[in-house]
Amino acid sequence: MHETNQKLKMSLYAALMAGITAILAQLTIPLPLVPITGQTLAIGLCATILGRRYGTLAVMIYVAMGAIGLPVFSEAKGGFMVLIGPTGGYIVGFIIAAYVTGLILEKTSFTLLPAVVANIAGMVITLVFGAVQLKFIASLSWEQAMSGGVIPFLLVGVIKAILAAILGVTIRRRLMSAKLLPKEETRAA
Repeated sequence: MHETNQKLKMSLYAALMAGITAILAQLTIPLPLVPITGQTLAIGLCATILGRRYGTLAVMIYVAMGAIGLPVFSEAKGGFMVLIGPTGGYIVGFIIAAYVTGLILEKTSFTLLPAVVANIAGMVITLVFGAVQLKFIASLSWEQAMSGGVIPFLLVGVIKAILAAILGVTIRRRLMSAKLLPKEETRAA
């Protein structure tokens, strides 16, 4: 019974983090090809706070909400067409980024330096997925896809990765000390 309650609690945390991701996605700085948003910060928070399994679940819930048409993506967009459009690769990349970020933290530790490294790895994954889809959907050269879909986001991405690491580790520690976040559930294989 205890294990079932813990899984339910963690699933609810994942749903809550999906909602937080939807809110942070609305913080947008428009750029010509792809806007800078709070989504990537939220993805890092999901993985850093909840770990690989439930952090990825949170992101999958978020992507599913957007795919069915809820206006949760940046600029209150939603629908399957966003996922197959020029910026859809970034959104799909969020799922892999959350998984890898959480995995790195589970294999090392949920402390600041590994969290920064893990979140930067997640940022790189997101940018790679985004650039690849941007290149093909927008019929761009690799140089254009990199200059419009990766390079403008590197500095901001590193800043958001560091912020996600600091906030995520702090929130995770506080949730664990309050016995609201079970250590064994987020570190399970």
